[in-house]
Amino acid sequence: MASNDKELMDDAPAKEESGKILTNADITKMAYRTIFLQASFNYERMQAGGWLLTMLPYLKRIYKDDPQGLADAMSDNLEFINTSPHIVGFLNGLVLAMEEAHQSRDMIRNIKVALFPPLAGIGDAIFWFTLLPILAGICSSMAMEGSPVGPILFFLVYLALFLIRPLWARMGYGLGVKAIGRLKEASAKIGKAATVLGCTVLGGLIASYVSINIQTVVQVNENAKVAIQTDVLDKIFPNMLAFGYVFLMYYFIKKRQANPVVLILVTFGLSILLSFFGIL
Repeated sequence: MASNDKELMDDAPAKEESGKILTNADITKMAYRTIFLQASFNYERMQAGGWLLTMLPYLKRIYKDDPQGLADAMSDNLEFINTSPHIVGFLNGLVLAMEEAHQSRDMIRNIKVALFPPLAGIGDAIFWFTLLPILAGICSSMAMEGSPVGPILFFLVYLALFLIRPLWARMGYGLGVKAIGRLKEASAKIGKAATVLGCTVLGGLIASYVSINIQTVVQVNENAKVAIQTDVLDKIFPNMLAFGYVFLMYYFIKKRQANPVVLILVTFGLSILLSFFGIL
C-alpha cells in the first residue's frame, strides 16, 4: 500500500496549475481497484469495506493536509453500499470528483445513496441476467460439442468487461466535474427521492424474502377448522408478521445498538425452535 501511495504522489499534478488533484491515470488505476469491491463483503454493510479500499489512496491525496477531512470522508465511504461490480466505477468516479471539489458531506452522501440502487439494477439486469447467461449458454453448447472456441470466447468477453472499467470511471468523474453545480442544487431532491426509493425497495424485499407462516389450526367444531395464517392474518394484512419482524430487528439495531450477528443467530434459533413445535 505504501508503494501505491508513493506512486500516486509522484504523478500528482500541481494543484495550482490545473485546479485538480487527480489525473486521468489516477482514475484509470481507481477503476481497476474496483475488483476489491466485494473483498470484505458482509451482511451488515455489504460492499462498504471494498468500496473504501478502492477509494482510499485517492482520498488520502485529496485530504493530505486535512486529517479531519480524511477521517470524515473515510467514515462516509464506509457506510452501507451494494451495487453492480461491473459499473461501480461510474459511481466511484462521480464521488471522487465531488470529494475533490470539497462538496458538503451531506451532498456527497445523498448522491451516493441515490445512485447505487439504480446502478445495481441496471448492472445486474444487463450483465448477470442477460449478457452473461446468454453467452454462457452459447459457449457451453459449443464446449459440449468439443469446440475449444466456447470457453475461450466466454473468457475473452469477460476479460473485455473488465478492461472497459476505466470507461465507466472516467464517465462518472467527468460528469461529476461538469455537473457539481447542478448536483448541488438538486441534492435535496435527490436525497428525498433516495429515501422514497429506499422505502419502496425495502417494502418489496420484505414481501419477497421474509416469510413467516403460522402453522397453527384451530378446530372450531367437527366440520370447521380455522388456519390462523391463511384464514385470519392473510385476510387482514398479508405479510404482517414479516413486516413486523423486520421492523422489530430495525428497532433493536437502531435504538438498542444490538449486534446484527446476534440478531441473526436469535432468528435462526427461534425459527428452529418454533418449527420443531409446529408453530411456524
